[in-house]
Amino acid sequence: MEYHYTAEKNIQILISLMKAHGVRKIIASPGSTNITFVASLKQDPYFEMYSAPDERSAAYMACGLAAESGEPVALSCTGATASRNYVPGLTEAFYRKLPVLAVTSTQHMGQIGQYVPQVIDRTEQMKDLVNLSVQIPMIHDEMDAWAVNTSLNTALLELRHRGGGPVHINLTTSYPFYPADFSVKQLPETRVIYRYEYGQELPALKVGKVAIFVGAHAVMTDELTNVIDSFSRKYNAVVLCDHTSNYNGAYGISASLVTSQDAHVSSCMSMDVLIHIGQVAGGYIGFRPKEVWRVNPDGAIRDTYRKLKYVFEMQEIDFFRQYIARAGEEVSTTYYVEWVQEWTQLNNKVEQLPFSNIWIARQTFSQIPAGSCLHLGILNSLRAWNFCPLRKDIMGFSNTGGFGIDGLMSTIVGAALADKNQLHYLVIGDLAFFYDMNVLGNRHVSATIRILLVNNGKGTEFRNYTNFASKFGDEADAYIAAGGHYGNKSSMLVKHYAEDLGFEYMTASTEEEYLAQVEHFCNPDIGDRPILFEVFTNNTDEDEALHTMRNLGTTASGKMKRAAKDAVKEVLGPNGVQSLKRLMGK
Repeated sequence: MEYHYTAEKNIQILISLMKAHGVRKIIASPGSTNITFVASLKQDPYFEMYSAPDERSAAYMACGLAAESGEPVALSCTGATASRNYVPGLTEAFYRKLPVLAVTSTQHMGQIGQYVPQVIDRTEQMKDLVNLSVQIPMIHDEMDAWAVNTSLNTALLELRHRGGGPVHINLTTSYPFYPADFSVKQLPETRVIYRYEYGQELPALKVGKVAIFVGAHAVMTDELTNVIDSFSRKYNAVVLCDHTSNYNGAYGISASLVTSQDAHVSSCMSMDVLIHIGQVAGGYIGFRPKEVWRVNPDGAIRDTYRKLKYVFEMQEIDFFRQYIARAGEEVSTTYYVEWVQEWTQLNNKVEQLPFSNIWIARQTFSQIPAGSCLHLGILNSLRAWNFCPLRKDIMGFSNTGGFGIDGLMSTIVGAALADKNQLHYLVIGDLAFFYDMNVLGNRHVSATIRILLVNNGKGTEFRNYTNFASKFGDEADAYIAAGGHYGNKSSMLVKHYAEDLGFEYMTASTEEEYLAQVEHFCNPDIGDRPILFEVFTNNTDEDEALHTMRNLGTTASGKMKRAAKDAVKEVLGPNGVQSLKRLMGK
């Protein structure tokens, strides 16, 4: 027998995921805005449907049905004040932790507050009404579809999460403009995300190409490092990192150099399973996983690579231990070797770089004293230094949480207070430096602080060829790259400021000047005052260095991809490229 569903894609995805997550009991209240949802449910025999004209009664009926059956129960209502009548019943469900799903259908949310009949604001909920409330828009492109899928998975998982409770989905439809289109005979295949908590039986993990990606992470204990290494030997895994990952085991590699190539798509970037641990990474490191497993005690849905399949709400060490216990003998770590060979091959192609943040990083990184903390500024410095190999004997940090340029120096001043015998290095650009320069006058600034200020007189990020603003050339400096501020690369401004505040000041404008002083800057002995090393570069050299590092390798697919992008930019121009991206949802 054929079943028919609405043509509205967001509703199709919701229905498909309700079936996948085991939500089959429905109590529907009458209305127009929810017709497409209710009529689609009615035609699918999977669902067990009931009717309740009074939404207040419907919500309480859902409480009773959920409590007795032990299953989630969904509610459906129309627009206007219908959803307000769910409040008493959802409050009951909240305090009893009953899995009641309130699906409130709504017209386009842009009409809120415009005196459109039956349109009310459902974007804010009372604190003790539902565990989670999500707003689901109509779908117009692939990005919308991904966002809707992720939000709906998150909402449906929350029905049973941490003891369970009520959840609200505000579901946008095209009412009153939609046609009576129920021509869809099969629900779309849509990704289902599953959550596992500690103590549950975990899904099988086959040995293949397994990668562990470590985002920004607290310094790992030796115990966790050893467990990750043991897991890697059991599952042929590689540990992909940047300098904020703080993994110092045997199977780590800095991934940025390989993944940043413009015309080279390495086969090692594709993996069967990517295990994602840690927090926000700032290296813009791209992978091509078939599926992603996210491990974190918060159990939150973090779909960074849009291939999330499992979320493991547990400590990382418990996750790896469970899979180690289920594995057989150790296997050859060929996947790690593949990454090492790829990285080495690309790195060996680097010959001469212009005087730039990347050049500075390659000259300096190996000289930073063991045991130091390295703080990297957003964004150019973090990217530049991530082209360097990992070091197991230093710790790395960056303000990738909020990912703004403010507060970088204040962060290192605070970090240095934790241990007065540990050197703290910061690499920072000029805009970020001047943004936070007042903290250098704080009387708690430690002599263990060493600041490397790369001063190019602007936000050079916006002049790099990878940035859209670079198409404007020098015109980008005025209002996009913010050139010419803060003394316009004055050779005296920072010098006087730093020295008057008790810093030792150093400066360099050429490779020779820099190399003559870097040894002193990296002296492991802590002196009697902090050091500020101001290095002057320019955006042309910065851009050339970045272009060099991103074009060390070539593959046929990479060349075609680069050529296609260049051709589109040439034909459409910058405005046309942005319009095309919006249309394609990229």
